[in-house]
Amino acid sequence: MQQQTSDYKYELGFSVRDYECDLQGIVNNSVYLNYFEHARHAFLIGENIDFAKLHTEGIDLVVSRIEVDYKLSLTSADEFVVRLNIHKEGLLKLIFEQDIFKLPENRLVAHAKVIGVGLKNGRPVRLDDIPGLKELG
Repeated sequence: MQQQTSDYKYELGFSVRDYECDLQGIVNNSVYLNYFEHARHAFLIGENIDFAKLHTEGIDLVVSRIEVDYKLSLTSADEFVVRLNIHKEGLLKLIFEQDIFKLPENRLVAHAKVIGVGLKNGRPVRLDDIPGLKELG
């Protein structure tokens, strides 16, 4: 069942650029990962999560796994929105549930489950020990 727009914590609009399409005239499947990533980063920045500052403190937020289900292809100049929700799983995992919808018809294009973790000096760190993440999820 498709969620209502109001059920998401964040959304960001985009449009497809010509160079993102492959020989078939559709967005290459790897490009969707960029859309998902940009929306996640914009959301976290909006939540005052400072990647550069964290890095200087030896903390990096990294993706450990991504699962993507493709439903509909986007083509050049298509308008779309990436919507997301976020929650914690255990002490170490931050889960992003992300959906891409083609506009104006609001059709589901792709769904992703993105699992992120925090590393401090290369070792896993509890999410609640990372500044700004305790309040998320």
